[in-house]
Amino acid sequence: MTNTLAIILGVLIVAAIGVDYLFFGTEHLVFLAKKFMSLIEWLAFWR
Repeated sequence: MTNTLAIILGVLIVAAIGVDYLFFGTEHLVFLAKKFMSLIEWLAFWR
């Protein structure tokens, strides 16, 4: 992955989080963070 591609992906992720926050509030972000932590723990188990 090149630096340019990493920056573009990072900006897209931050923009998507910003749009979600503006339109729907913080409840979805908390839910997604909990699910993401669960996914990381599950992946660590299978490592």
